[in-house]
Amino acid sequence: MSFTKVIFIFLLGGLFAGCDSKIDTVNKEMAKIHAEKPMMIEPAPEFEVVPSFSYSAGHLRSPFIPSSLANELKAMEGKRVYPDFSRQPQSLEKYPLESLKMKGTLKNKSGPVVALIQAPDGEVERVKVGNYMGLNQGRIVNITAQRVDLLEVVPDGRDGYIERPRTLVLLSVK
Repeated sequence: MSFTKVIFIFLLGGLFAGCDSKIDTVNKEMAKIHAEKPMMIEPAPEFEVVPSFSYSAGHLRSPFIPSSLANELKAMEGKRVYPDFSRQPQSLEKYPLESLKMKGTLKNKSGPVVALIQAPDGEVERVKVGNYMGLNQGRIVNITAQRVDLLEVVPDGRDGYIERPRTLVLLSVK
């Protein structure tokens, strides 16, 4: 035999001799764990019984609704109001009411009072009773020389709508 074959066989034998069964090691460790004394488990904590509470203020005003809205809801109770989404929106309904400015009024001898309203884009439009403006379908119900009164249709927070009065006032510039 050649010398390289002898070295190869010797190395191969050493390699097999170095392999030890891992299963025997695992079995020894498992036997050691089973031989240990079992640990005690702590008992579950005992909880105090909390007395039940009966809420008796359900008929009173909700503390989460502002009192002004609560008054409006009470006044509108039983009256059903719905926004008219089928109506064609008017030009001043694309602006928030707070951004519109009353600039004055016009009156003919025989005609109704007409208010002049300036939009945020600078355009001034004439409006009369029955016209709409603002984002909440604000219908104009009265026009005087000093103000425009509207009724807006706003959600009531309970899957319905209410009419909310709003006013646009003429600001005098000095």
